[in-house]
Amino acid sequence: MSSIELKIENNIAYITLNRPEVFNSFNREMALNLQQVFDDCESNSEVRAIVLTGNGKAFCAGQDLKEVTSPELNPGFKKILEEHYNPIITRIRNIKKPIIGAINGVAAGAGANIALACDIVVAHEKVSFIQAFSLIGLIPDSAGTFFLPRLIGFQKASALAMLGDKVSADEAETMGMIYKVLPLESFEEEVNKLALKLANMPTLALGKIKEAFNQSLTNNLEEQLALESKLQIEAAQTKDYEEGVSAFVEKRKPIFKGK
Repeated sequence: MSSIELKIENNIAYITLNRPEVFNSFNREMALNLQQVFDDCESNSEVRAIVLTGNGKAFCAGQDLKEVTSPELNPGFKKILEEHYNPIITRIRNIKKPIIGAINGVAAGAGANIALACDIVVAHEKVSFIQAFSLIGLIPDSAGTFFLPRLIGFQKASALAMLGDKVSADEAETMGMIYKVLPLESFEEEVNKLALKLANMPTLALGKIKEAFNQSLTNNLEEQLALESKLQIEAAQTKDYEEGVSAFVEKRKPIFKGK
């Protein structure tokens, strides 16, 4: 059984973390498989939106501690960070396609921060998030110290990272950690609707939005204005822009092709 499942349907790639027996915690095989699947989705022109979710009761419980406590299995923290988690976060942010984090259960440690790196994060009402690192004497990794304070503010992020408090889905939405809480009973259906909407949008423009937001995290105002000008000029040269304007003038629904 593969540790990562991939299904492509209606121009949507559904990526599922698939180690439910250990709450989808990461070992080396799963981390490297996920990177490869992301690479495949990036290069596949059929894929116009990506959904990342988990199989079973959890989204992801972070690092598989059995791996790091077994001398014959332990790759060491340097390898885990530089070859597992950092490349995963880099791929999530650099793929010029929208990525939905569909959080189906607890997201802890690296699992929580991988979720928060996605472009749009939704969860059902039974989900919880926890920065579990301090509870075992570690610090947040997987860009947790980068994204969390930017999402919810320095003070709140500092407290959650230090105290390791569990945050409910409703609390996460209220503090701006995630986009939206969805009903448990219709969670999969609502995720599919959201993914289908993204896949039918002008996806080249969505990729440029993602690029602009990425660079806004480090650019000053002048740099960001220059970047917006560059990306807007590029977007205005696409077939999707031409179609969007034509559809607006003709009072019809646009048919975008991501070109």
